[in-house]
Amino acid sequence: MSHRILAILCTTLLLAAGATAGPKLLENIPLVWKPTDTLGALGPLNLSGPAISTALHVDLLVDTRNNPSLVAENHENSDRVLPVTTSGDVAAFVTDHVKEQLHIGGLNIVDGPADMTLSGEIRQYFVTETSTYHSELSLVLHLKDAQGKEVWSGAAAGAADRFGRSYKAENYYETLSDALLRAAHNLLANPAFTDAFQSR
Repeated sequence: MSHRILAILCTTLLLAAGATAGPKLLENIPLVWKPTDTLGALGPLNLSGPAISTALHVDLLVDTRNNPSLVAENHENSDRVLPVTTSGDVAAFVTDHVKEQLHIGGLNIVDGPADMTLSGEIRQYFVTETSTYHSELSLVLHLKDAQGKEVWSGAAAGAADRFGRSYKAENYYETLSDALLRAAHNLLANPAFTDAFQSR
C-alpha cells in the first residue's frame, strides 16, 4: 500500500472518529455576565421612602445545589447528555450580580455596617437545553434588621428562554444572566419585600 493511500485512510479514520466523538465538552468554563436585557426593560419599579434610603448589606449567598460546578445540560440527544460545568464560584457570581441589580433598581447597597441585611440560599441555578435554552434561578431569602430580627423571608425566582446554536457557551451565559436579572426584578417588584423596609 502506498504512503499516499495510507495517509488518506488515516485521515478518513480520524475524521470519522471526530464525527462520532461529538462536540468538545464545555467543562470548567468561566462564569460570564452577559444579559440580553436590562433591569429597566423588564418593567417599572416603584421604590421610594425607606426602601431606597435604608442601608442594605447583602451577605454571600449559600449555594445549596447538589453539584455546585454543574450549571447546564444539553438534552438534544437522548442517548448522550452533554454537561456544562464551571470553574467559577457560583455563590459569589450570583451574589455580586444580585447586589448590582438591586443597586441599579434603587436600593442603597453597602459593603459595611447596615440598617438591614439580606441573606439566603441558591436552591437552583441551571440551564436545560433541548430545542431551546431554558434557565431557572431560585433563591430563598431572609431580610433582617440591625438587631438580627427577621422582618421578611420569601423566594425570588427568575427564568429565561432563548434560541441559539447547539451547545454554545455564549448561549448558556446569556440565559444564566437573564434568569438572574429577572429574579432581581421580581424581588424588587415584590411589595412584601419592599414594605418590610418600613419596619426598621
